[in-house]
Amino acid sequence: MASFQKYITKHGQLWLFKMDTGINPATGKRQTTTRRGFKTKKEAQLAASKLEEELQSGILINNNNLTFYDVFILWFNQHKKSIKLSTIKIIESKFKSHILPRFGQLKIKDINKIYCQKQINEIALSIKSVNDIKIQANQVFKYAIKMDIISKNPLEHVTVPKIKQEIVADKPITDTRNYWRKDEIQNFLEITKNELTLRDHVLFHLLIYTGARKGELLALTWEDIDFKRGTLRLWKTLFHSNNEHIFQQPKTKDSKRLISLDTKTLALLKKWRIAQLEEEFAIGKRKDKVNIVFTKADGSPLRLAYLNEKLNILIKKHKLHPITIHGLRHTHASLLFEAGANIKEVQERLGHSDIKMTMNIYTHVTDTVKEQTASKFQMYLEQ
Repeated sequence: MASFQKYITKHGQLWLFKMDTGINPATGKRQTTTRRGFKTKKEAQLAASKLEEELQSGILINNNNLTFYDVFILWFNQHKKSIKLSTIKIIESKFKSHILPRFGQLKIKDINKIYCQKQINEIALSIKSVNDIKIQANQVFKYAIKMDIISKNPLEHVTVPKIKQEIVADKPITDTRNYWRKDEIQNFLEITKNELTLRDHVLFHLLIYTGARKGELLALTWEDIDFKRGTLRLWKTLFHSNNEHIFQQPKTKDSKRLISLDTKTLALLKKWRIAQLEEEFAIGKRKDKVNIVFTKADGSPLRLAYLNEKLNILIKKHKLHPITIHGLRHTHASLLFEAGANIKEVQERLGHSDIKMTMNIYTHVTDTVKEQTASKFQMYLEQ
């Protein structure tokens, strides 16, 4: 609501109005504007009404020139206070690669639904994770509304187009599975045993036998392994930033977990521990190094990309079915299902915060389980 008052100048009596224009995103405080020089109160009222209409349509006084990039900086400076460094790097990359080149220099008040839909359509042609790009950009528009910079979100009703394959089944389904079957795992572990160092063989064995994330395994210290109880404690993850390694908290509280280890895995870990101690004794262990399970020769953690590179080399060399490092986590879950584990057991072992996540990701269980489904139905029906 505007307030009106008259004031006296050397030219006679004039009118002014004052109006609250919302929160200034730069300071976080409410701001007001004062307009002067109206000959009559009616003129001041008309001008105030026009300003109110502008505010309701999404234009905030003193913020007319704010670009999408300006608002992104305001939002991100606030948002990154509550997220992990690894998440900060991921968000920065997405904005730098896909969002800011398309929206950054535009005045945020001028961005409309038609423009947003066009950009999402174009992004969808180049990357599969277009929905995540939309979610990130949407955070900036939501912040702009929260700060009274705009009143409507132009991205709100924009839809992510489905790719052709999702609409029309014009091609047969190909083998795009991102996991290995039992025989493929046995073959792969035999290869790692014969061709890789003991350290790398144990690493790949753990990825397959525990379903842990690579960052979790590379952050392991020997204190996390209880050889007497046969357990592995996963409670931190490794992240590299500016040539430094950082041990940070995992994604969710459920990612912190204690899992059981089989006798074969425990025996391999003991063998690696002895070999590592012998190596440290021979070269002289550096006292300032953390007691990390898998390290370089100098005792520092391995690079996160190291395992990816090793896996890709072996897949190419031996013409194995192509999967990713994360595919080994899928493999662990798939074989758990095949061995008879229930969905809750798989959820807890993998550290998923929501059982729906486990169900959504692993509905594509191994062919063996799929084949058993028909047999189970027949056996039940004919009993």
